[in-house]
Amino acid sequence: MFQDAPPPAPTVDEVVITGARLPTAASEAAFARVRLDQSTLRRDARLDEALRQVPAVSLFRRTTSLSANPTTQGISLRAIAPSGAGRTLVTLDGAPLNDPFGGWVIWSQVPPESLQGVDLVRGGGAGPYGAGALTGVIRLVERDRGGALDLSVAEDGGRRAAASGGAGIGPVRAVASIVVEDSDGYRAVRGDGAGAADTPLDYSARAASFRLDAPGPLGATWSGRAGVYSEARGAGLSGAGSTVDGVLLSLTAARAPDARRPGFRAQIWRHESDLSNRFVAVSDDRSSTSPAAEQFGSPAVGWGGAAAARLVGEGWEIEAGADARRFDGETRELFRNLGGGFTRTRRAGGESSVAGLYVDGSWARGDWLLVGGLRVDRWETSGGFRIERDRQTGAGVLDLTPEDRSGEVASGRAAVRRAFGGAALRLAAYSSFRPPTLNELHRPFRVGNDITEANAELEPERLQGLEIGLDGEGAVAWSATIFANRIQDAITNVTIGEGPATFPVVGFVPAGGVLRQRRNAGDIEALGIELSVRGERDSFSWRGALSATDARVDGGAAAPQLTDLRPAQAPVWSVTAGLDWRATAETALILAARYESRRFEDDLNSRELEAAFTLDARVEHRLGDRTTAYLAADNLLDAEVAVGETADGVESLASPRTFKVGLTLRY
Repeated sequence: MFQDAPPPAPTVDEVVITGARLPTAASEAAFARVRLDQSTLRRDARLDEALRQVPAVSLFRRTTSLSANPTTQGISLRAIAPSGAGRTLVTLDGAPLNDPFGGWVIWSQVPPESLQGVDLVRGGGAGPYGAGALTGVIRLVERDRGGALDLSVAEDGGRRAAASGGAGIGPVRAVASIVVEDSDGYRAVRGDGAGAADTPLDYSARAASFRLDAPGPLGATWSGRAGVYSEARGAGLSGAGSTVDGVLLSLTAARAPDARRPGFRAQIWRHESDLSNRFVAVSDDRSSTSPAAEQFGSPAVGWGGAAAARLVGEGWEIEAGADARRFDGETRELFRNLGGGFTRTRRAGGESSVAGLYVDGSWARGDWLLVGGLRVDRWETSGGFRIERDRQTGAGVLDLTPEDRSGEVASGRAAVRRAFGGAALRLAAYSSFRPPTLNELHRPFRVGNDITEANAELEPERLQGLEIGLDGEGAVAWSATIFANRIQDAITNVTIGEGPATFPVVGFVPAGGVLRQRRNAGDIEALGIELSVRGERDSFSWRGALSATDARVDGGAAAPQLTDLRPAQAPVWSVTAGLDWRATAETALILAARYESRRFEDDLNSRELEAAFTLDARVEHRLGDRTTAYLAADNLLDAEVAVGETADGVESLASPRTFKVGLTLRY
């Protein structure tokens, strides 16, 4: 099950590492951290579904990666202001998984079977985490030993096969994983509002990875990893859909510190991706669609590196390091269909980079732990362009060359933790930032009749936060955190006008549609509380967690119409609960519930998505020491969960009740 991570020991013992990674820093005990272990991860076919067991952790919308367009798969750790680009940094053994063009995460590239565990660090990510960790960090730790095989079939044509495992020859070890998943999909628009244009959200995903660990120079473990992934999915409307492909390569060397010598970690990585999207306009009666835009490619390349050295002594440790990332990408599109096909082409893109230096350390004496860290980063956007041409004549109709822009950002964190009588009190303050993605800067997009414009003049978002928490261990473990966060220059899709109308640069917006633009829309202030509790007794184990966040926008002069409104897609209440009952030595019943209060589809809070409650159930029966059969029902009560609403009031729904049967082998 998930649990509040136990505090690391203030002194660091010698650690034997199979993968090239440093031990968890002692400083993390002072922050709001949650750990998901293998017993939790194995129950979900997709990693983002497992993460949803932590309240307020979700993708931009309520959908999971089974049905969400890749551009909405950005994740946030707190319901301050969800974003399609995501406001959380996701790393796999240190290498960022966020897409180099859009910042979202293609979750199918990391099957849960391939992971040893997941750590979620909520709050600003200064210190060793760097740009992008605005609301925190999700650290994925890849499997070192053991293996798993999962085979399942589900309603709506669902079928999945996933495997992960490792083998060693002497001091060298290889770890590999593969996943193949397909689904015919469900219809997002159902009931009286549906028309012939509404089609199932079909889905197909493939991913594989290979990692080789070996001892090398400097007494370090060296790891080389290569991963590939591919997805194709429908968008729920005839003629609309997307594909995405990617490659992630990394080379890492790490040595654990001890009293005799410092530890270090060095890594270089490269991430390539290419996304295509087909967009359609929908007729008023939803009986037909017509092509509205075709993003036939968005090739992007990200590369970067990091180096850090860690010194440890009796009760103290200090780490200093540097990291850098650079992204280069563009979108290639066909658009403006007046009835006879696309009449214009568009290329838009550029480059962005960020590089930083940091120092982070902790000091422990008795029951006290003191933590401090400082970062200085330089960001830059350059080489921006947007060129639109008449498809027939080749004549230019738009040629924009935004100015190169750059700046420096200082961020830091400080915390204190005091243990007493089986509990611990912690107080933390932090700041962080997130530069805009290439997608936000340069790529306009369309969903149905709603159009969102890019903005090459976006500034980085900045967050300042303060939190106080109390954690307890024992027969019943619990945690409580109160936080106050403020995002400055929040990047928001701001409504400009409604159709039918013609706008500069954009052109015609049809009836029933709206025009939005990404803007730094003032500040977002959030006050929240997070509670969790877990325990075991006899054959039962149980957990519960709650998040309540009051987030409000101050649009200032940039977007005064948003002042005092809630950020789009940000609920106030999020509650999760789970119960595991070991009915016999071979059979277990597992229940997982999730409640979320209402949220708003749009920035103006004009499209309300009602509160939702879902219950998932799973029965497992052990067939042998290593083999388990299971029957699962997602959304057991068949609740209608609204995930989107168009300007003309048509709602999209999450998955209906879905049964799945499968077989798992673990060793």
